[in-house]
Amino acid sequence: MNRRYFLEVGVEELPARFIDDSLTQLKNNFEKTLNENRIDFKEIITYQTPRRLAIDIMGLEPKGKSEEVEVKGPAKKIAFDSLNNPTKALEGFLKAQNAKIDDIYINTINNEEYIFIKKVNEGKLLEDVLRENIASNIKNITFPKSMRWGGKNIKFARPIRWIVSLLDNEIMDFDFEGILVSNTTRGHRFLGSQSIVIDDIDRYKELMRENYVIVDPKERKDIIRYNSQKLAREKGGNILKDDDLLNEVNNLVEYPTPIMGRIKEEYLNLPFDVIVTPMRDHLRFFPCVDDKNRLLPYFITIRNGDDKFIDTVIRGNEKVLGARLEDARFFYNEDIKLPLESYVEKLKKLTFQEKLGTMYDKTIRLQRLSGKISDYLEVGEETKKNVLRASYLSKADLVTKMVTEFTELQGKMGMEYAEKSGENKIVSQAIFEQYLPRFSQDILPSTTAGAIVSIADKLDSICGLFAIGIQPTGSQDPFGLRRGALGIINIIIDKKLNMSLKDLIDFSLYIYIEENNLACDFNKVRKEIVDFFMARIKNMLTDQKIRHDVVDAVISTGTDNIYDIVIRANKIMKWLEMDKSAETIASFDRLTVLSEKAISSNVVRNLLSKEEIELYDAYNRIEDKFYTLINKKEYDNALVLLSSLSDVINNYLDNVMVMVEDENIRNNRLALIKLIRDMSLNICDLSLIQI
Repeated sequence: MNRRYFLEVGVEELPARFIDDSLTQLKNNFEKTLNENRIDFKEIITYQTPRRLAIDIMGLEPKGKSEEVEVKGPAKKIAFDSLNNPTKALEGFLKAQNAKIDDIYINTINNEEYIFIKKVNEGKLLEDVLRENIASNIKNITFPKSMRWGGKNIKFARPIRWIVSLLDNEIMDFDFEGILVSNTTRGHRFLGSQSIVIDDIDRYKELMRENYVIVDPKERKDIIRYNSQKLAREKGGNILKDDDLLNEVNNLVEYPTPIMGRIKEEYLNLPFDVIVTPMRDHLRFFPCVDDKNRLLPYFITIRNGDDKFIDTVIRGNEKVLGARLEDARFFYNEDIKLPLESYVEKLKKLTFQEKLGTMYDKTIRLQRLSGKISDYLEVGEETKKNVLRASYLSKADLVTKMVTEFTELQGKMGMEYAEKSGENKIVSQAIFEQYLPRFSQDILPSTTAGAIVSIADKLDSICGLFAIGIQPTGSQDPFGLRRGALGIINIIIDKKLNMSLKDLIDFSLYIYIEENNLACDFNKVRKEIVDFFMARIKNMLTDQKIRHDVVDAVISTGTDNIYDIVIRANKIMKWLEMDKSAETIASFDRLTVLSEKAISSNVVRNLLSKEEIELYDAYNRIEDKFYTLINKKEYDNALVLLSSLSDVINNYLDNVMVMVEDENIRNNRLALIKLIRDMSLNICDLSLIQI
């Protein structure tokens, strides 16, 4: 008969961002425990609120499966003495395995004979497995920040106050440092009972609902989404779509009740983001918009409770929002009294990094680096003018009153204030776009000026911090350098920019040396930054299902053109699907070792034999077309051309002795081999691709 186990860990309110991951960990811990003990189960259902993490494991087998295992013992030569009597080594092995001499048999491994036995590991009873592992499965949940409380050794994100542990509706007790393990849970902190007996696991959701707790997060989210949208539609609008906010609010409440408040019309004249940011990021309100995404004078907030005294709650929320928006209006009106350019000088008092100077210093570097990149890309005169202006104004909004109070608005207010100051649309847009992308799947700069300023801003931070020895380690990346590197990579790919990564790094490091007198081991730092970028590119391409050996084969050629690396990798993957690709890889692989012995690739034709002339002529026939295809980045078609050399290469290597005594002939043959292999290296190192 299948069994059922239920666990609820009751806590003080968990931070919203911790809940989903901690519940996943709890589920995974139990899955691992059951699998390791060979106990089958049907499914694990999870529940969560800010005050509880719960799992319901259904269809459990009452006992783990038995398994027969082969256990390796000592080598035969040390298991028996010269008279073929068991040695202490064998006796110790048998004792440890609770086996007899009759149970042993001999198997050979790598020409050595070893003692083996077969033993049956009996499956454990479910009760024993659970009792031994429940506590550790809870304790093994990790959080970004944990705490201890009440003199206990347990570390958890928040204090654990109760535990419900039931096996088939009976209490499954275990030791948890004095915390009560029972069948009693708690309802909503203010509306529900603080002593709810769960006498039947099937009634858990019903009992919690009666006590103002919706334990199913999907159900809570549906209530929030549906009822919020219903309120918004009553006013002819919609809630502003924001999945992150929805997920966060869902993890803040146990019994959601959406309510609508009103925004005073006088605040609607403020810029969109000035209104939305305090609502969304500070108060967790959902803005209401019309069908054209324009703000309506309404907001929706989610109450953690019922709809009693709703008018009082609405007035309270309106008052709080009104105060926030009044502050925002004051900051905005004060800021626009001066043109954005006037704030640049104030950046001299804002530190970027102690060893790298102020934000004003960064602004000057950013302007120089943006100009260098503009020249490198040969952009038009008007575009470069916009780039230089945008980079000069890029950090000015950081010292405005609005951004000082609402840091989330950096870049957005810079764009707004630039427009108010009479800057053109491209300059204003580029000031905002310097921060793009801000997170995974975020939008990328739409303008060339924005793309250049964004690359320069991120590259300046990466190069400067690497130069003073500040690099990401493990999960620690306080300056967001990994995100910055990925941002640069994605912008380059999106804009199809042919740029040498090493040149970009050189530009930035030289500017640091000239502007900040920064001292560093230039070559060492440069290599570290290149390796850092290449690691990001490798991860990105493998995430896109590009084979790791293909990525390595491209990068090993020494190319540092990010856009070109991506094109090559994708074209090679396409070529690998063709019939002759494996044969071509094998033939070119035969050239690898010999080509490394060549001192040049200059071939003297009159020193060639018949088979060599055949190979040399085959090379010459495809040379011009091959490099034309390379220049067009048609790497898959170029590889098809290389495939035409495969049979000729094999014939040559099968019939020509390369390493002859005559030095001139030997070097000429090696030169021919190097010439052909070097041709393939314009795409990748084929010897690194697995077939």
